[in-house]
Amino acid sequence: MKTENRAPNVRISLHTHELLRQLAEEEDNSMQAVLDKAIERYRRDKFLRDANADFAALKRDKKAWKDELKERDRWEQTLADGLAEE
Repeated sequence: MKTENRAPNVRISLHTHELLRQLAEEEDNSMQAVLDKAIERYRRDKFLRDANADFAALKRDKKAWKDELKERDRWEQTLADGLAEE
């Protein structure tokens, strides 16, 4: 059985397709390139939203937040270890 290298298909609405086409035209780029950039941006935004939610949850736990601040303070002290910066 022969395996073909082909791109997967994803269904999008007609409205989204039109927006994608317009953005690609405005940027003088392919729709795939615009979509790749948009998804990477979404992935990064989601990572930051998740990290912010995790830190908010950590702050709500008084003991865990106190432990976090102590650990940060210990890391800050490593800057005064007398070793020259390279």
